[in-house]
Amino acid sequence: MQYHQMTNSPTLSSLDQSWTLFKYIYNKQYGSINDEQARRVIWEKNVEMIQKHNLEADLSMHTYTMKVNQFADLTLEEFVKKMNTLKINDQKRENKKFDIPSNIVLPSSVDWRTKGYVTPVKNQGPCGSCWAFSTTGSLEGQHAKKSKNLISLSEQQLVDCSTKYGNNGCEGGLIDPSFQYIKDNNGIDSEDSYPYEAKDSNCRFNIKNVVTNVTDFFDIKSQSEIDLQYALATVGPIAVAIDANHDSFRFYSSGVYSEASCSTTLLDFSLLAVGYDTTKDNLDYYILKNQWTTKWGNQGYVWMSRNKNNQCGIATMASYPLV
Repeated sequence: MQYHQMTNSPTLSSLDQSWTLFKYIYNKQYGSINDEQARRVIWEKNVEMIQKHNLEADLSMHTYTMKVNQFADLTLEEFVKKMNTLKINDQKRENKKFDIPSNIVLPSSVDWRTKGYVTPVKNQGPCGSCWAFSTTGSLEGQHAKKSKNLISLSEQQLVDCSTKYGNNGCEGGLIDPSFQYIKDNNGIDSEDSYPYEAKDSNCRFNIKNVVTNVTDFFDIKSQSEIDLQYALATVGPIAVAIDANHDSFRFYSSGVYSEASCSTTLLDFSLLAVGYDTTKDNLDYYILKNQWTTKWGNQGYVWMSRNKNNQCGIATMASYPLV
């Protein structure tokens, strides 16, 4: 009750109220008055940018809206350094390739959430572990498809235990080498037995808690959205990577995301593609599961433009495991 009395005080400006609410909702605590003042300046600039974008969206200048979220007191540079740490393997990829199955008609829409292949939205926290969530997400889908049992898998195991495969815990990692680690390790533990901590720690893998293994993994033809859509329609959820180095992405709220300055090759963030569809206005999109809590985006998801010249590199580095 005290909180409402404080925000409704006539002595507080509208921005003061919003700042107080922002700190309250996202449990923001700052080390000093100077630190808080600096954060507020950054926050105000981001709020102004978001409001301008949404006014333009109301005028049909954009196909998506933006909103203030937990990242609003960070500069874009700070945000990218902390959250967008997918590594790109520059070596020529010699992994097995997905082949489009014959005699399959591509359905108009796919959503693996309706089949029980997708766990609830998770929380990456202040750790650059996006790669681990895409790895577990695609594997959770394949395990559910085979066993009819959806079990959340341990990202923390990948953070702690797969450094010999080129991964660097909270400082970044790669998806395919993570599949290789699980295969060589003969399995991955459950989330319940090896919970996520959002920090680097010692490896505590326990073979007794293994849920599933990777028998093989496949890459989807790079930059081919047709191949990606066939894989999504026939395989299940797919690990994908994008260029997320944009304010428009970190503050995405709803609608079909499209960013003119997105790269198709400079990828820095990974998510899980769980399906695709088309809006009533005939905008094609992929349904991507993020791991920034349900407060981010559209209940934790983003609708990424589909059939739009490989928007943000959505089809550049997609892969999936088999169990």
